[in-house]
Amino acid sequence: MKRFIIVLLFLSITTASYSQDMDGNIRMEELPGVVIKSAGKDFSIYLPDKNPDKDVRALEEQFIAYDLGKDYEGYETYLVVMETSKGSLSATYNENGKLTSVVENYKNVRLPSSVIYSVYKAFPGWKIVNDKYLYSQKEGDVIKKEYNLRIKKDKEIRKLVVNANGDIVKGI
Repeated sequence: MKRFIIVLLFLSITTASYSQDMDGNIRMEELPGVVIKSAGKDFSIYLPDKNPDKDVRALEEQFIAYDLGKDYEGYETYLVVMETSKGSLSATYNENGKLTSVVENYKNVRLPSSVIYSVYKAFPGWKIVNDKYLYSQKEGDVIKKEYNLRIKKDKEIRKLVVNANGDIVKGI
């Protein structure tokens, strides 16, 4: 009986260790565009971001659940602004109620691992002290998706612009 329990314990530990992903990379799934509503023959398409920060995702989910209703009627353009303590989301609708553009701006969000890795690889010994995340789309196409970072080493401060893939676009 004792031997059976030991074998069972050994098998449960080994199977649990094989269930772990060994490459160390976190895989992020691409999210499909969300059709928010139909505006006549047109559809309002919003592409939610796959940002790892829960506050960013929560605001995007709140925006997806938002019902425009008939508020847009009588206006050429209609602006919806949603804000949290970390940032804001601004959406513009046309006279038919179709979503035309979305601009999201956040401060001090949780950065994706690809961004963190590329910054620390390019600037060893530096520390990220401040970040801003900008995400915009127009007519269902992503226009801008970048992180504006401030890094510091001793008393020296630099500003970086890093895209979502971790490529450093601009370093000042």
